[in-house]
Amino acid sequence: MARKIEKLVFNVDGEILEFERESIKLSEIAKIVQDNYRGHICMGIINNKFYDLNRTLYRSTDIKFVDTTNVEGERLYFRGLSLLLVLACRDLYGESRVCIKHSIGDGLYSVIEDRPNLTNEDIANIKERMLKYVEEDHKIICRYLPNDEAIEKFRELDRYEKVELLKYRTEDLTKVYECCGYFDYFYGHMFPSTGYMKDLDLAKMADGLVIVGPDKGIKSTVTEFKEMPKLSDVYRESEKWSETLGIDTVVDLNKIIEDGKYGEMIRTVEALHEKKIAEIADMIVQRASKVILIAAPSSSGKTSFAHRLSTQLRVNGKNAVPISLDDYFIERKDTPKNEFGKPDYESIRAIDIPKFNEDMRKLLNGEEIERIKFDFIDGTRVHTGEKFSIGENEPIVIEGIHGLNPELTAAIDDDVKFKIYISVITQVNLDDHNRIPTTDLRFLRRMVRDYQFRGMDAETTMDIWPEVRAGEKRNIFPYQEEADVMFNSASVYELSVLKKPALEILKELSDTSEHYLEAVRFRKFLQYFDELNDTADIGPTAIIREFIGGSRIV
Repeated sequence: MARKIEKLVFNVDGEILEFERESIKLSEIAKIVQDNYRGHICMGIINNKFYDLNRTLYRSTDIKFVDTTNVEGERLYFRGLSLLLVLACRDLYGESRVCIKHSIGDGLYSVIEDRPNLTNEDIANIKERMLKYVEEDHKIICRYLPNDEAIEKFRELDRYEKVELLKYRTEDLTKVYECCGYFDYFYGHMFPSTGYMKDLDLAKMADGLVIVGPDKGIKSTVTEFKEMPKLSDVYRESEKWSETLGIDTVVDLNKIIEDGKYGEMIRTVEALHEKKIAEIADMIVQRASKVILIAAPSSSGKTSFAHRLSTQLRVNGKNAVPISLDDYFIERKDTPKNEFGKPDYESIRAIDIPKFNEDMRKLLNGEEIERIKFDFIDGTRVHTGEKFSIGENEPIVIEGIHGLNPELTAAIDDDVKFKIYISVITQVNLDDHNRIPTTDLRFLRRMVRDYQFRGMDAETTMDIWPEVRAGEKRNIFPYQEEADVMFNSASVYELSVLKKPALEILKELSDTSEHYLEAVRFRKFLQYFDELNDTADIGPTAIIREFIGGSRIV
């Protein structure tokens, strides 16, 4: 008598699917429901854990799929594009070293080390080869190897950057991916085959190229890459700083910490920051700028930067007058609503633009204005009755998310403005093919600061982070290139400093939290960094002090 096959029943994001089978791959289920998703399905979540699409299921369960409209799905897709790029360059240029550098706009900037002058023909050939891998749909085999075995495998392949990186892993097993005879370690999950990455394009940029994927993660679309020359310049400057420090990857950083040479590294980083801020102050003085506008995404250190810039301006005989854009909020009852019907405090319409421009115009004309304050408890404007004006050597310093939006200062002559954009550009990567997202560094900064100084746990910070990010994309990033100058506030050593407090905070998230998977990702990511607990060489005006404590200016 034939054994009765148990029915498999899956609840897939609310849709019930039944199969008269003993097992089924997650990829097969994904194909059935793929039309329900705007983006490419990348992986599944089962019992609050991520699974690759090649996972075989033997029991009924609930499944939540992650597609490319989700940040974790987007990361996986670009991980796959990175693999395609490496494979294509291997075919075209042999053993050329491909380095995945950093994100820029909605793309990923990469260089081929021994081909610094890529032509448009080179770009076309690389793209053609990548698309050939997509068309041929080669398997990407995931192997779980004991960590020692994975290290030995890469040693045999003369991939010493992988050998050194994997020594810092704390897990017993390492996921190694194989495709068409090529082995690599990628930090995170991967598609089952090369055929999944149909939406891609390449663009020439500087000494390398930019890879783009589906626009906003939506399948059957491709992002149109837009040149960002000013942001590109600050990335190049950051790379030069890394060269000065002799730090390219986390392994380089760890060796400096292990050798006890971190004091000189920290002092050099701070000197580079101070030199750059002094140069910006000199530019402001040379242009005789009267209105200094500072914009930055969350946790970029704009408050510390503004204080340090004011100090450098005083060196030049200028006494900066700070004015908070927050004090020009309209009454809370009049705050505009977002698409969900909730108050949108990050909209430029939440600012009383006519009043702001009127006050700035009066100050620039030598007139007095009344200092106003916004009462965040009552949501109302407070008229202080205090009158003030500015002198010849008193430029106005304004910081806020809308600082670079031309609409904010439409009534002010462009000749008197000086616009500054602050970013947090990570200067180290895990290795050639595994970059460290700028967003991750900013989040860890904010989480540590919120926990230590604002009474917020990791759960709360993670709850609001998506909304913060959405506001940045609407209100800050579109105006980056409006800046006269960009400043990178990142310190090459700070993930090593943030590691200990961040891990302690992340451990408080239980496995029932909706943010548990993100907490696990951060904990695994931080394992690669040696802790740097001796912070005596970090000065009281260092930007990182705004987040770890000990600042004398914030």
